[in-house]
Amino acid sequence: PAEDGALTYSSITLGEDYTDLTATIKWLHHKTDRAEDGTIDKMIAEFNKDYPNITVEAEAVTDYAEDALLRLSTGDWGDIMFIPAVDKADYATYFMPLDDYDTLSQTLNFVDAHQVDGKAYGIPYMANAQGVVYNKAVFEKAGITTLPTTPDEFIADLQLIKDNTDAIPLYTNYAAGWTMSQWDDHISGTATGDDTYKNQKLVHTANPFQDYGDGAHAYNVFKIMYDAVANGLTEDNYMNTDWESSKGMLHRGEIGCMVLGSWAYSQMQAAGDTPENVGYMAFPITVNGKQYATSGADYCFGINKNSSADNQAAAMVFVKWMTEKSGFAFNEGGIPVAADDNNFPEMYQAFEGVEFVTDLPALSGEEDLLSNVNVESELNVCNGGDTKSQKLIEHAAAGDKTFDEIMDEWNQAWTDAQEEYSVEILY
Repeated sequence: PAEDGALTYSSITLGEDYTDLTATIKWLHHKTDRAEDGTIDKMIAEFNKDYPNITVEAEAVTDYAEDALLRLSTGDWGDIMFIPAVDKADYATYFMPLDDYDTLSQTLNFVDAHQVDGKAYGIPYMANAQGVVYNKAVFEKAGITTLPTTPDEFIADLQLIKDNTDAIPLYTNYAAGWTMSQWDDHISGTATGDDTYKNQKLVHTANPFQDYGDGAHAYNVFKIMYDAVANGLTEDNYMNTDWESSKGMLHRGEIGCMVLGSWAYSQMQAAGDTPENVGYMAFPITVNGKQYATSGADYCFGINKNSSADNQAAAMVFVKWMTEKSGFAFNEGGIPVAADDNNFPEMYQAFEGVEFVTDLPALSGEEDLLSNVNVESELNVCNGGDTKSQKLIEHAAAGDKTFDEIMDEWNQAWTDAQEEYSVEILY
């Protein structure tokens, strides 16, 4: 432990510190599937080989997002939980700081999700990347030998799928709505290579949907969607798409690809008996000769600030063991959190040479500015904004508006919203 006696993540040496500590701790989590198949119990049994006197009681919660918030407000949740959607201002009310952010970020990636005033309150169990889930057998049958890295290559590949296979080249999943917002995840790190773009620059950018002439930026992310629909490279009737059945369709090769976060990969693999045909690739945009992929933390471990000193120490040891020794992230198809862990799941093979970009938080004093402009503009960029993308698909299918006309409208809406909030234009 630290010399000044303060309990921090970095101060603990696994296998040496607290090995004789006796405590019973409770961990609240959302991984009901891993509770049922015995994975959680196996990890705890491994942990107990090093720490035999720390008993971990794990509770899996089905409707986690809501129930966890309810349990948090009553104080009845135990010692460790995956932090639900709590306001940053309230982290210190419920959770103990795990370490200084600057210290922690030297050995762990993706720990910026729950940091306030230089303190880190959460450590993710894994991270996700944004990209495209695809059927390898369909790509092979179509004659695609190398994965596309630019919008033009991607559209050409979709055309090959249409010409040479029976598969729907790109499935929009229009009807589900939320699936449309997955495209928004690419306009920041993926399309700019800039970790400050989304939360610091976008709100201060003039006409962010303009064509910069570089094959990148938001313009080209949405142009892929428009061109695919306009060229007949998506499903016949976007109104009839179905999220649940799309998993089996992609698995069986009835769909070529879909734009979804890496979390979707294991769901697609589980939807049939040829999981080896499901692949995952970076979004087809290249910025100055390099590909990037927006990535970020999944749920993060938080430790109860009101637990006893022994329970906090036991909880910190368990969180550190889970992060660095359990193999949890790898087994879930996630990106490892420990900076020196290069054990990436097989699904990320296609990401060789692709740089992961994690969006940095907003500048101090501007935490609400982007969401205000988003709401005012009604575009909800990078904010679960699915209606604008649904409208884009409708216009592309009907052919009643060109892509540039739509982008001009989006730029105007953004400009009006910036003026409404007197936003300084810096870029």
